[in-house]
Amino acid sequence: MSDKNMNSKDLLIGTLVGGIIGASTALLLAPKSGKELRGDLNEGAKVARDKTSDLKTTAVEKGNQFAQSARENTSEWAKTVSTQSTNLVDKVKELSSSVKRDVDELTDSAEDLTSDLQGVGEELAASVKKEVEDLQRSVEKLAKEVQESAEQQEEEK
Repeated sequence: MSDKNMNSKDLLIGTLVGGIIGASTALLLAPKSGKELRGDLNEGAKVARDKTSDLKTTAVEKGNQFAQSARENTSEWAKTVSTQSTNLVDKVKELSSSVKRDVDELTDSAEDLTSDLQGVGEELAASVKKEVEDLQRSVEKLAKEVQESAEQQEEEK
């Protein structure tokens, strides 16, 4: 509560108590007979009781209103928290499945790349093997020619 509400409440209580004390003092100091004085006191007590009852009823009603307002606000907050929590869980699930899809795609791409590289490696190995075989044949042919040439030179000698 604010200071303004507390000051108003204090003022109301002070006024009520002051009024009761003032009325009681006036009744007691007024020159009346005992019967009249008792009647006035009874009337004052009834008025004070009625005012107290009215204040009690007002306080109970205000308390119930505050309690109802608190229940409604709490319910709204709970709904908001629940909705936001559900939204957050959905987003996390969505991100998780997106990351899983991306990882699966990357795995597939890596497997494809590995297969392609193996194919390229096999092709490269076959090409190198063919080149080596061709080179070996050329060397054998050259060696044969050199040998034949050497034999011819020996025969010529």
